[in-house]
Amino acid sequence: MNHEDMKKRIVRYGELIPCRTAFIDTHTPGSNLKENFSIIGGGVSESSGQHVHIRETPGFNIGAAGQPPKCRNSLHSHRTAEVFWVLKGRWRFFWGRSGTAGEVVLEEGDIFNIPTGIFRGFENIGQKHGMLMAILGGDDAGGGVIWAPQVIEEARDHGLILAETGRLYDTAKGERLPDSVGSMPVLTERELKEFPELPVSEVVPAYVARHWDMAALASGSPAKVIGGDAMIVDRPGFAVDYLTGSSVTGEHYTTDRHEVLMVFEGHWRLEWEGGFEILAPGDTCAVPPCVNRSLSPAVSGENGLFRVRNTDDPAGPTRLS
Repeated sequence: MNHEDMKKRIVRYGELIPCRTAFIDTHTPGSNLKENFSIIGGGVSESSGQHVHIRETPGFNIGAAGQPPKCRNSLHSHRTAEVFWVLKGRWRFFWGRSGTAGEVVLEEGDIFNIPTGIFRGFENIGQKHGMLMAILGGDDAGGGVIWAPQVIEEARDHGLILAETGRLYDTAKGERLPDSVGSMPVLTERELKEFPELPVSEVVPAYVARHWDMAALASGSPAKVIGGDAMIVDRPGFAVDYLTGSSVTGEHYTTDRHEVLMVFEGHWRLEWEGGFEILAPGDTCAVPPCVNRSLSPAVSGENGLFRVRNTDDPAGPTRLS
């Protein structure tokens, strides 16, 4: 692969283009300042104005959420995996129909593989602007977002209507639903019973991995973070590893899998037969299959990155017991 083609597959953190009207709670107080980023694939944005950096998906989507302190992402659910790791800030995740079934706080470098089929939300509880990086299962990211009823109702009070097609209409801008299109139906009480209210004791031990544990396990070889034999046991259509400088040898290797590199800290040198690039914190690189490449820290010091590879498992609610 020549240098220019590979450069097109690198999304720099400083060049990320946000969308501030991506979801139904865009006008809801407390959620109106968040930014959504689609890095690889269109993700689950409900806005036609969402910029997508790399459209080709490798069996999963990569996105990000940027939020100032006290900004909240409203309760929703997905049909496939939703995995977050913290690039910047301190975040509280909460879940359940009303967001009261349980909660966990994540620090920088921590990762949360949120159980499919539960309502979840999150907020920046730190003192600075925060950034979450996201991995969404499936090429189409599970077909969109399922919102808790109160989120749809509150959004309507602030002028936003979600169509049954998944597109947002802003009545404050004079938009309205086409005559042939209905609004997104609110879940019934019977349907809501299908969304479990999981206690903290079931969620945190099985679905959260802390950065210090991953870094310790990554000494000598990559730490398996999400997978059939990993710290978080699951097969959501992709596998996640954590690498440090002591995990890699700098030797060239190839794989028949797509490999997405997401830098957490430090600077990394990615070299291939057509050239090399330095990846910095927050950068994302989508390396296609069968490219001979090597990976090594570019400078000494603390360094770590998440590596995501597609698998043959279905992208769905495949949580393992």
